[in-house]
Amino acid sequence: MSVTTTPRLRLERFSEADDAFILRLVNEPAWLQYIGDKGVRTLDDARGYLRNGPMAMYERHGHGLYRIDHAGSGAPIGMCGLIKRDNLDDVDIGYALLPEHCGQGYAEEAARATLQLAREQFGLRRVVAIVTPGNARSTQLLHKLGMRYERNVEMQPGNVPELYAIEW
Repeated sequence: MSVTTTPRLRLERFSEADDAFILRLVNEPAWLQYIGDKGVRTLDDARGYLRNGPMAMYERHGHGLYRIDHAGSGAPIGMCGLIKRDNLDDVDIGYALLPEHCGQGYAEEAARATLQLAREQFGLRRVVAIVTPGNARSTQLLHKLGMRYERNVEMQPGNVPELYAIEW
């Protein structure tokens, strides 16, 4: 199901049919380094990740992570969306791209469209982002989006990312 489009991208809801794409994405070196190991090793694991993650969030909150498709080819190139985590007061934006699609402005384009959804469709007045210290590309993107560093937050013992926020 299409959520929104940009000149170069379509954001679509995930389904279990996206299992092979998810298996690849969540095992990319950058994902493992900056987001963490989700323990997805098989297509069954990927379907479970989709059911219990993005698809469950659509049901609970009306939003979640969306598959980013290249508008021209229709190929999936990454994910971007709004996540409601139990340990954060605010909804946060998250994104990840396959490595061959990085550095082309796709993450910024998808994130801007997602922030527009947050404001206009979901009525959010504030969105946060969490980023692993040292993830310079992600930090640079957050600044481009108008997000500002607020503080470090402990998400789990030993996991203390930086929290950025934007308010409208």
